[in-house]
Amino acid sequence: MPAIQRAETACEPQLDWEVIAYQLLLSRELDDLEENTLVPAKEVLYQFSARGHDLSQIILGQHLTHPRDAVSGYYRSRPLMLSLGLDLTDALGGPLMRAGGYSDGRDIGVVHNLPNLNGPCGLPMSGGVGAQYTPIAGWAQSIRYHREVLNDASYAGCIGVAHGGEASCSTNGFWSALTIATTQNLPMLFYIEDNGYGISTTSDYQTPGRDIAANLASFKNLKIYSGDGTEPQEAAELIGNAVSWVREQQGPVLLRLTVPRLSGHSGQDTQGYKDEATLDAERARDPLPKLKKYLVPSLMSEQKWSALCTRAAQDVAEALERARARPIPSPEKITRHVFAETDDLGQPELQLQGGIAPFKPEFPASSTSARPEGKRINMVTAIRQTLDYELEHNPRMVVFGEDVGPKGGVHAVTLGLQKKYGVERVFDTSLSEEGIIGRALGMAQAGLLPVPEIQFRKYADPAEEQLNDCGTMRWRTNNRFAAPMVVRIPGGFFKCGDPWHSQAAEVKWAHAIGWQVAIPSNAEDAVGLLRYALRDNNPTIFFEHRNLLDDSSARRPYPGDEFIIPFGKAARLSQGDKLTLVTWGGMVPRCQKAVELSGQSVELYDLRTISPWDKDAILASVRKTGRCLIVHEDNFTAGFGAEIAATLADECFFELDAPIQRLTMPDIPSPHHPALLNAVVPTAEKICTAINELLEV
Repeated sequence: MPAIQRAETACEPQLDWEVIAYQLLLSRELDDLEENTLVPAKEVLYQFSARGHDLSQIILGQHLTHPRDAVSGYYRSRPLMLSLGLDLTDALGGPLMRAGGYSDGRDIGVVHNLPNLNGPCGLPMSGGVGAQYTPIAGWAQSIRYHREVLNDASYAGCIGVAHGGEASCSTNGFWSALTIATTQNLPMLFYIEDNGYGISTTSDYQTPGRDIAANLASFKNLKIYSGDGTEPQEAAELIGNAVSWVREQQGPVLLRLTVPRLSGHSGQDTQGYKDEATLDAERARDPLPKLKKYLVPSLMSEQKWSALCTRAAQDVAEALERARARPIPSPEKITRHVFAETDDLGQPELQLQGGIAPFKPEFPASSTSARPEGKRINMVTAIRQTLDYELEHNPRMVVFGEDVGPKGGVHAVTLGLQKKYGVERVFDTSLSEEGIIGRALGMAQAGLLPVPEIQFRKYADPAEEQLNDCGTMRWRTNNRFAAPMVVRIPGGFFKCGDPWHSQAAEVKWAHAIGWQVAIPSNAEDAVGLLRYALRDNNPTIFFEHRNLLDDSSARRPYPGDEFIIPFGKAARLSQGDKLTLVTWGGMVPRCQKAVELSGQSVELYDLRTISPWDKDAILASVRKTGRCLIVHEDNFTAGFGAEIAATLADECFFELDAPIQRLTMPDIPSPHHPALLNAVVPTAEKICTAINELLEV
């Protein structure tokens, strides 16, 4: 059998061609309305026509009938979403930026979401090209997890579909997801509609030979179909065969269908880069007249077709009236749903889909009181023991990343966990941070608790798009979707430094929308903070400082399996009335030593979390002492210390007896030689000097 399959001899799927025709006419009416009326009137500010792409999308939608199917699309996926049940008023209300719908006016109207726990769902789309692929790989892996680990038979035969254009096949997300799906043999359909252009750039700039299907013909564990998405019968057969293969074989398929882009890339694109012959050739491939020719008169009468046209026009006109009648979104609510919230009665307002909270899990008892057990342990052991306990009591929790399996991670934190819980729950991944976090995002939306590891802080940079998409998801979908996860990231200096493994830069994730950031300074706090994160309904960055993982200063007795530390509660490590010293992470033991060296009356605080941070405690302390020194490892400019200083200057300026001071790394990467490192990282001696100098002001 050849690697690339065209229309096979299998019987054409039983499709409802009347519904397909009606939805195609609906899609065209929406495109016409936006292009000719709403965009010129500036009622719609972002518009992406699906004209030419629409027929094959709608046919695909008819095949997605399993209650556990999921689709992750892109800005041209509206026909597919309509075929899955997207409300027509929402389909217009979104572009019109009206209240309600799938974003409440927060996101552009071409990126949809469709929560559905008991039917095919549309995962929240991203405005980033290629960002849709790895989340569906995570969803597809979750299908196997639900079926084989959680023994949920309702997941048998379901699939995940990633929908994108040909230009997106050159992105990191596509190749990462392709690696995940083929190495893990996941039930994932890569549905690629190839219109030959990435905005104005022809596809030979994206794919050698302009045919991704031909180029992947020898890819292992990948079934490939390719053909014309404008011919109704051919498209129907190819789509039916592709979906059936994924369902029956539970393995990945790439389906490439060529289609014409009959409008510009967006409503502002005049297509001046196409000559008239190209435009004529594209118009000749319009699937709408081809569908009519296919259906009339053999499957429906001319009168029936005309009636469908009239119905589609009327339905769109009525939907427009309903959408325009919706109010504009309330500015009073715009800051809501960055994080999980509670209602007036103190009950959680759960997202409609994503995370384990909607399943109302019953966690073991917790307590904010530590009950120390046994001898002092290092932070590595404390984190491992906490992961172990939570894995044992939460069957929806999975731990994964590069080398976390038999090796136990490059810092040995997960050592032995795969042997105890199996390769489905603790597993290694391909070397792609985009894939690690994107996969986690899809898993979270499928109702699991992913705990991915990024080996070093600097390595999180390739995953920044997925991290940002995860953090903004709750807000941009107006609490319809969320993707809680705990991302473990070691970082900071160790015995030496370097620009690649020793970066801190924790402020980036305090600045990022929707992320909590925890930075424990000792084994006891690591247990309490990690347990809180693993039971919370928000995404968390859990920063494990490399210098503290096995440092004697960070060792503590294990505080017990119930111990938990709520976020936003700083630890006061010493009392004083002359100066407030604020720090976190790797600087905590150095600040403790500096306080001892100084012999001064210093009130030392370990923030423990910087998102949220304990503003009330720091303000109260500074109002008492009148002075504040902030110490952190991150760079000086725009470090988190600047946020603290700005808050203090704003809220207790007239109670200060001296200027707020910051002691940090200079604005350089972490140097490698220990002598150079110690010259730039705050040491106990430097902190002591800063304390004394500030007290002399």
